[in-house]
This record gives sequence, C-alpha cells and structure tokens, in this order.
Amino acid sequence: MCKNYDETLNLPKTKFAMRGNLPQREPAVFEDFEKKKLYEKLMEKNKDKELYILHDGPPYANGDIHLGTALNKVLKDFIIKQKNMSGFCAPFVPGWDTHGLPIELKALKSAGKDKNKLTAMQLRNLCKEYAKKYIEIQKKQFKSLGVIGDFDNPYLTFNKDFEAKQIEVFGEMLKKGYIYKGLKPVYYCSKCSTALAESEIEYENDSCCSIYVKFRVSDDCGGFFNKLGIKKENVYFVIWTTTTWTLPANVAICLSPKFTYDIVKNNEEYYIIVKELVENCMKEANINDYEIVASFSGSKFENMKVKHPFIERESLIILGDYVTLESGTGCVHIAPGHGIEDFEICKKYKEIPMKVVIGEDGKLNEEAYEFNGLDVETGNKKIFEKLKEINALFASKEIEHKYPHCWRCKEPILFRATKQWFCSVEEFKDVALDEVKKVNWIPAWGETRINNMIKDRSDWCISRQRVWGVPIPILYCTSCKDYIVDEKLIKNIVEMFKIYGSDCWFEKKIEDFLPENFSCKKCGKASFKKETDIMDVWFDSGCSHVAVLETNENLKWPADLYLEGADQYRGWFQSSLLTSVAFKGKTPYKNICTHGWVVDGEGRKMSKSLANGVKPEKILSQYGADILRLWVASSDYHSDIRISENILKQLTEVYRKIRNTARFILGNINDFNPDKDMVSLDEVEEIDRWALMKLNELIEKVAKAYDEFKFFNIYHILHNFCVIYMSNFYLDVIKDRLYCETKDGEKRRKAQTVIYLILDVLTRIIAPILAFTSEEIWSVMPHREKDNKESVFLNEMYPKFNITFDEKFKEKWKKIFEIKSVITKALEEKRKNKEIGSSLEAKINICCNEKNYEEMVSFKDILPTILIVSEVNVMKKESNEFYFKELEIGVEVEKPTGEKCERCWSYSNSVGENEKHKTLCKRCCDVIEN
Repeated sequence: MCKNYDETLNLPKTKFAMRGNLPQREPAVFEDFEKKKLYEKLMEKNKDKELYILHDGPPYANGDIHLGTALNKVLKDFIIKQKNMSGFCAPFVPGWDTHGLPIELKALKSAGKDKNKLTAMQLRNLCKEYAKKYIEIQKKQFKSLGVIGDFDNPYLTFNKDFEAKQIEVFGEMLKKGYIYKGLKPVYYCSKCSTALAESEIEYENDSCCSIYVKFRVSDDCGGFFNKLGIKKENVYFVIWTTTTWTLPANVAICLSPKFTYDIVKNNEEYYIIVKELVENCMKEANINDYEIVASFSGSKFENMKVKHPFIERESLIILGDYVTLESGTGCVHIAPGHGIEDFEICKKYKEIPMKVVIGEDGKLNEEAYEFNGLDVETGNKKIFEKLKEINALFASKEIEHKYPHCWRCKEPILFRATKQWFCSVEEFKDVALDEVKKVNWIPAWGETRINNMIKDRSDWCISRQRVWGVPIPILYCTSCKDYIVDEKLIKNIVEMFKIYGSDCWFEKKIEDFLPENFSCKKCGKASFKKETDIMDVWFDSGCSHVAVLETNENLKWPADLYLEGADQYRGWFQSSLLTSVAFKGKTPYKNICTHGWVVDGEGRKMSKSLANGVKPEKILSQYGADILRLWVASSDYHSDIRISENILKQLTEVYRKIRNTARFILGNINDFNPDKDMVSLDEVEEIDRWALMKLNELIEKVAKAYDEFKFFNIYHILHNFCVIYMSNFYLDVIKDRLYCETKDGEKRRKAQTVIYLILDVLTRIIAPILAFTSEEIWSVMPHREKDNKESVFLNEMYPKFNITFDEKFKEKWKKIFEIKSVITKALEEKRKNKEIGSSLEAKINICCNEKNYEEMVSFKDILPTILIVSEVNVMKKESNEFYFKELEIGVEVEKPTGEKCERCWSYSNSVGENEKHKTLCKRCCDVIEN
C-alpha cells in the first residue's frame, strides 16, 4: 500500500523559471540571435513569399538612442516579425541620416581651437567618423531591444550609391524645371549660419516688445487730404510690428481694399487706422480724446507715399488681401527682404525695392544705416529709442507670442532674403495632392494634415550654407554667370559620385566632371565654377525611397509602409512624397502610420530642466527589454505615450501573469510528445472545446489587430485571455485532470493536447512583442516534427483551428458562466463567514422552478468541474439562502456528503470502499492501481 499519495500525483515540472530575471537572461538570447544568424535564416525561409516592405525612416547618427527612437524601432520590429510569421517575406533594412548641421557642429567642437583652420575635406572627414561612431553605437542599442534586420548592410545617406541616386533625382527635377535658384526671404538661423526649410522650424512662446509706429504722408496723390481740409504733413499711417529690427527694411505699407479705414484726429495729428481696431489702438496709446473725421475704403489710399521715420526714403501705400483684423492697425509694415508674404505682395508693385538689413552673421548691416553692426537684440533697443526720440513711436506693449525657432539650436530665427536653391512645389502640387488621396493614413487625420501642408506650400528651400552634406551639383559659367542645366553634365556627375562619393566635388577639378568639349550653351565659353552650397538633409532622406528601395535587389518600390513620429508630416513623409512625385509622378508609400511623443507619467514633455527623462538602457538594466517592448505594445501610440516607474511596475505584473500562464502549461506538458500523445480535437472534453473556442477567438482577434497595427488591442486581448479565461478559469479547472488522472490516460492527454496548443499559439502570438521571452519558452517546450525547433520566429502564426462551435454551444457556455458567476458569489459569502475553506468543501444545491429545471439538470454533470466543488444537485424547490432573480434560481451551500479523498481532496461517498486505500476515492484508487 502506498503511504505517500503525493508521489502518485502528476505534479508540474519545468526548467522554465518562475522569475523572468530579464536583464540577466536577455543578453544570452540576443547573442543566440546573432550566432544563429536569425535574420538571414528568416529571409532565406521566406524568400519565395510575397514581399512586404516597411521602409525605415533614418534616425540621426549623432548620439545615443532615446525612448522616442526606441519606441519607433520596436513598433517597426513588431510588424517585421509578425509579417515574416504570417506568409510574407518582410526584409528590414535599417538606415541612418548621416549629414547635416548637428554632426558638423559636434565635429567642429571636437577640433577645438583648430576648428577655423580646417579645410572642407578635413571637416567632412571628421563628420564622417563622428557619424560612423554613432551608427555602431545605435546598432548595438537597437539590437539590445530585440530588433532584427539587415544591420550588416544598412543604408547610410553618405554611401556613394545613395548619393549618386540622390544626384540623379536632383538632375531629373532640374531638367523638368522644378529646381531653380532665386532671391526670396527664407527662414535663416544666424547661430547655425544657414537657411532653413519650413520643416526645420518649431514655434515657441517668445516675449517681445510690439510697437506702433507713425509714418508721415509725403505724397497724397494730388491733394486727397487737402480736399478734406487736412494738411498732408499732419497725416500718419500707423503700422504695428513685433520685429522692431526690420523697420530699416520697410519700403511699403499694405492696406486691405475690403476694409474701411478711419481718419482719426488727436490734437493736430491725424492717424489712419482700420475702423475695427481704432478703439484698441487709442487705448494702447493712452489717447482718450479723439475724433473720427472721415472714413474710406483702403483702396482710396493706394499709391500714396509716406516718409520713412528715420531713413531718407519713401514707402509706398499698397493693397493686399492678407491684412487681418486680429491685431495691429490694419496698416501692415512691409519689408520684402524679411517676410515671404511681404515679398510676394511686392511682386505686384515693380517699383518697390527690396532691402535686406541683416547679414549672414545675424547682425544689422549697412542697409540699416546708423544701426549697422548691431545684433538684433541691441538693434531692437536702439531703434526703439530712436523712434521715441523723433516722436515716431505711437505706442508700445510687451507681449508674448508664438515665434519660429530653429529646430536644432532652439534659437529664434530671422526671415532674410538670400539667393537660395528652391524646389518649386507649385509646379507639381496638384499631382502630389492627388497622390495623397491614394495613401492609407493611420490615423485617418494624417491625410488632412499633410494635405494642408502641401496645399499651403509653394517652394521648398533645399540649399544650406554648410560643408557636411551632399553638394548641390551645379556649375556656373564664369563669363555669363548663369548656372548650367545639362543632362550629360548631370550624368557625368552621377557617375563620379558612384565611384568617389560626394567628396569628389571638393577634391576633383571641374574638368573631371565635364563632358568632352563642353561649353556654356549661352555664351560658348568653357570656364566654370562650382556651387558651394549643400542640400537640405530632408532632400537626402527624401530620396531614400529610390536610393534604397530601387537599388536593393531584396526590396521593391513603392514601400508598403512608412512608420514614424507625427512630426514627419512636415519632414520625411513630405520630402519623400515631393521627391517621388517630382521624379516618378507617384507616391512612394502605400500606408503611413504615425506615433506620438514619449512623455512622463504626468503627461509632461521630457526635458533636462524637469529631469524627467528616462534612458532606454536604464529600463533594460532594471526591467529588461521585453518590459520596454510590452510598454510599447500597451500604449495607444498614435497619441503621446506616458512612461513612469509606476507604469513599468504595472507592466511587470502583466508580464508575470503571461509568464506564469506559460510556466503552468510547460510544467504540465513535460511528459507530452505532441506527435505521439496528441488527441483528436473532435474527441476532447466539452470544457476543452470551450477553451479551443476561446483560442480560435484569440487567433482571429490578434491577427486582425496585428494587421491594423493596433498592438494595444493585442496587449489587452492577451492579458484577458491569460488572466480571465486561462489562469482564473480553464487552467484552474483542469488541474484535477492534469494532477490526478492516470499519467498517460485519455482524460489527461485530452487536457494536455489543448494546453499544448494554447501554449504553441500563445508563444507564436507574443513572439513579435515579447521577443526574448517567446524564444525562451520555445527553447524548453515540446515540439512536433514539422516545427522549426531552432527559433519561434522561423515558424508561422496559426490559422484558426478547423473546429466548429454552433450557436447552441456558445449559448450553453454563456449560460454556464452566468450560473458560475452567481454560485461563486454564494461560495465567497460562505468562505467569508468561515463556513467553508476550499470550494471542494462545498455541496451546491441549485433550487429552481418548473420553467428552468430541465435546463439546470442538463448542466448538472459539468458544474462540479466548472465550480471545483465536490457535488452539485438540482432540485425543484424554493430557497431563500441565496436567490438570484436574473436566473430565477436559488443556491444552497452545504457540507458535502462522504469523506475527503487524501489524494484529490474531493469529498466522495466512495472514500474507504477500497481496503488497500482507505483514504482514497474510487477514481484515485483506480488511477493508482492502473
């Protein structure tokens, strides 16, 4: 006779640890990815399948990755892994943006005192080495997150082939007339000493002094004011501006022909101000005693002239539709050298000159006369003092407003007219807007955003006055000064870039680029000089769709997906679209998906001043990469994504529940060989069929969520499945079968079959998200012969199981759960009153009426298993112990009849019947004896 019945139980056994210890375990799994060349094997396995291309937007190679970069790469990795496990070949070629000012400034800083002595090539070499250093650092950091891809062959914007393709795109756009050089105001950062594009501008709050300035009438077009009995010398147009330094550049004042302007008298002076703003302007000037003597349409004043307050010249009164009534005086200060709208409106008045009063160094120049040499801040103060001195200041007020700042140095920018290279978006805008409609935007509002941005854009300034970048490949004729547009010349330059890279523009002679017997078509001379500007880095990355997708034989054009932060509507999404439409006439992507920014637990932007930033490596060392990946999956990433210590701790708990679900199953299938022991799904128990139904629902919902990139749905679906359906119910219910039935008996094998399938499906489903944990599970779980045992990622996702569940079955189980829910409440009440301990110490009497008696009887046999109680009886009677009106049943909880089985802990009348095993029930006796 066996004395220790515990030894006869099939207790769980597994090598899979209860604790994840992810920071310690993950590096070994990562090394294994590298050793087994997982990415290469994945590509080989899927090489004959349909291509799916997620084109990587290049991060900037100038520092360690941050949480935003990590979020972006992990989201992409979810998609790449899932697509490769779902019938596609989804290569991932990571890329890096390697040119531009931030790298150039870091390189200059590293040169120290000698930075001003560097030649162009010395500086470029320093920049290249700096970029290479951070490419390697970021590679390791991305890999430590579990990201897979062709990291041995990434695309880099300083690679020769990339640069050559970029020049080819530029050449085609030049040939079509989309590229031109012109003089117009552009965003200019004096600190960075370069022009900027709209996409490089950020608007920040800025405090400034707004001023109202009087311009005395000098020419009223034949005595207009004299006819009103007013001397023109006493009449002033009052302008308003927040950029005092631009006053030396004033050449006109713009009024609206749609608005009415009042002539306002105060003492001996008359002021012309738009009717709707008179009261506010007088209030700002502390003028209470004034009189409106006449009112006229703005068009009445056109072509009058006013005297500049402190410079010996006149300004013209002009008309324009962009005057607003939001602020100011309705008389707009016009300085075409320092404002794009000013520049555009002055085109209609050819006699208006353009004055540029700021130099490249950001200081006022000789056009500012007595203020020459002053920086902007000092110039503002001195001009303000001058206006007061000459009685030209009508009023002033300190205000705070949104003002454009440089995205790199964060300093306020200037508007400054310079000769720059532009891409005329206007030329192909309609095609671009049509192509926008063909793209699937996720979220849908992305279409409106980019549509509005393109609609409002006329030009793209693509030139920069720096050294580190792809040079604008233009030659000028030294004789006639024109720039050369020639197809053969561009082809020669492309070939030179293919061989030598863009450095050749700085190292080679002009003759090396010229076709044979080449001369200027305009003047016939053959003397040329090179353009010294480089291209905007957005033009670099904007060409990646052809420079990468068309040149890599493993990829295809267009991309299926671009996935980046929402700031890329004005950046990479837009520059890619514009270059693609200009070059090929089509959009370079089929789908655009965007994510928000990472903020702290209180929703605040992460910054040094708040000391609320979190580095990815800190999360990896404290929690592990899979917790960071789970954080990404748990977030509705289209909005801003919060992260905090508390959020990470909560995610650790969710992770633990998923891990424990896997561990429980692994422990109970340690003796299960799926090729030999699997039971047909048609033969499993009814409760097992229910579990398979929930598993099918899981497969369907998760597949849909993956396809829609709704990873936060997957997070919730997985959590509910593991906790509500598995841990809290099914796995708890089948413990008796797993532990107490015959080890290789049919009942236990049925349960093992189902939990094996659950684990197999679960491991594959979580693999794209929990990259390290899924691989750990895969390495210890049993497999079928058809499975690839080397890695979970070399296997396919499951389709739904070929097993049907009719409505009758679904309704039955819905009813069972309703009954379970109310009886559980009754058991909890008894447990709370300490009338029972374990639920096996209970006998349930379900008291019902004539109407539902038959239905309850049909559940009688399965309910003891579902409720984990020793006995269930169904009877026709009324009961007031626990009555549940919604089901029309009463519930009585009693002590069960019979004795407690020492082995399975159930109460049974059969305990003691077997002389050899007096303390066991009949079921346990049969198991032991068999």
